[in-house]
Amino acid sequence: MHILQNNQLKIAVKNAGAELCEISSVKHNTQFMWDANPNIWAGYAPNLFPIIGGLKNGKYIYENKTYSLPKHGFIRNNENIKLHEKTDNSLTLMLSSDKNTLKNYPFKFEFYITYKLVGNTIEIIHTIKNCDDTVMYFSLGGHPALKCPIFENENYNDYTLEFNHIENSETYLVNMDNGLIKSETKPVFNNSNTIALAYHLFNRDALIFKDLKSDKVILKSKTYGDIISVTYTDFPYLGIWAQSNGHYVCIEPWLGIGDNENTNQDFKTKEGILTLNAGKTFKASYSIEVNNKHLK
Repeated sequence: MHILQNNQLKIAVKNAGAELCEISSVKHNTQFMWDANPNIWAGYAPNLFPIIGGLKNGKYIYENKTYSLPKHGFIRNNENIKLHEKTDNSLTLMLSSDKNTLKNYPFKFEFYITYKLVGNTIEIIHTIKNCDDTVMYFSLGGHPALKCPIFENENYNDYTLEFNHIENSETYLVNMDNGLIKSETKPVFNNSNTIALAYHLFNRDALIFKDLKSDKVILKSKTYGDIISVTYTDFPYLGIWAQSNGHYVCIEPWLGIGDNENTNQDFKTKEGILTLNAGKTFKASYSIEVNNKHLK
């Protein structure tokens, strides 16, 4: 476990999966992250690489060969991740490709994730290096679970998600038999910028957005106002999810998306897939900000 702290926030990061597992107020120890109750959902904030979501039949095809990857890839819960660097206000952890990753992901890479504490904000910075001599294909994303409700005298439905632009987007539905994304959609916004949280929202898995104008969403309480926000300018896709009995909501910035149920499984043409030329480096970041009034 790695700890960072300033005069406002304390964060903790697990070595396994390089997973953020605590965001708390220094002054009064208010907890802003889900506690990963294993009876409901045992994650805090998995890091997603080199895929988002699931693959059709758990497999993809690259250069006429078939490979397997677990849902969301192999970073989460990975015990081989190492601390790369620690400063007074940042932690960087990394994973390099090895003979095990190459079996099912045939690219040589270095994956770095940096957590930087700046006042009341946590910056999560991803750096991907292509160490191979060929083009690398990948996706990348976050999955932070924010506690909801935050305070003892509240209920889940006292909260809304407020976006920074008016939206008319629809969510793409999930095939509940195999977890793949359907082409069928369902309205969520109607010239509005809020989603009222309710457990039934996630009866059919995540809300999945491909075309939001917004790049910031605020978790907002009817009683206490703005609590915590996620800014995801570098990420064109967004997932919102919780177990239907969990006291949390995941706000998931994605560079990539799970397989469509009609995919041909070709990794090169997978929806949302990124490419990185040999020897090049890619960076993307998002941030989590706790409203100052809850830290005083």
